[in-house]
Amino acid sequence: MDFKVAIFDIDGTLADSNDVWDRIDVNFLVKHRLPVPDDYIQKISDMDFAEAAVYTIKRFGLKHTADELTAEWYDMAACEYAHHISLKPHAKEYLLFLKKQGVKLGIATALPRVLYEPALKNNGIYNLFNSFLSTEDVRCNKDCAEFYLLAAQKLGAAPEDCIAFDDALFSIKAIVAAGMTACGVYDRYWECDKAAICKLSKRYIYDFTEMMQ
Repeated sequence: MDFKVAIFDIDGTLADSNDVWDRIDVNFLVKHRLPVPDDYIQKISDMDFAEAAVYTIKRFGLKHTADELTAEWYDMAACEYAHHISLKPHAKEYLLFLKKQGVKLGIATALPRVLYEPALKNNGIYNLFNSFLSTEDVRCNKDCAEFYLLAAQKLGAAPEDCIAFDDALFSIKAIVAAGMTACGVYDRYWECDKAAICKLSKRYIYDFTEMMQ
């Protein structure tokens, strides 16, 4: 093993969950008997919750406040993450494999604890991790090297002793900038960035069994 610490993203990396927010957006509109415009998902995909709420209220003439709409989305997300999120193939097996090798495991995610904790517990892997870092805990996002340096710090590790797994190009760039080994994980949601991710990553995998060969 050429690393002592392994840091994992959740959505699209450990979990097959990148499309969960698209489902929530569609289900919200259907629930309120609203049409689902072809461009709606794309329009809000780069917005944060507050921006998406304001946009949705204005576009559909809703009587919700932004806080009410955001709370409803979070309730729907909490149900999805607690009960309906499954792991990527052989993700759990790989985590167990690393634990047997004495590798420390960490989570580095944009998800808040209220969503990632039940998802990890429901899939029986929560207790495998030594530390957890969410963007809600710090003043930087996953596109910043600082975020990954903080994740390494929580695990008591130097960046050069860490490998970090992620499916998104912006995260892979930040991992490399932090001085860590990057491993790209295929997810159909970010397939358009595959070539760029491969160029930056030491490895690129479709299935975690590739890391155990």
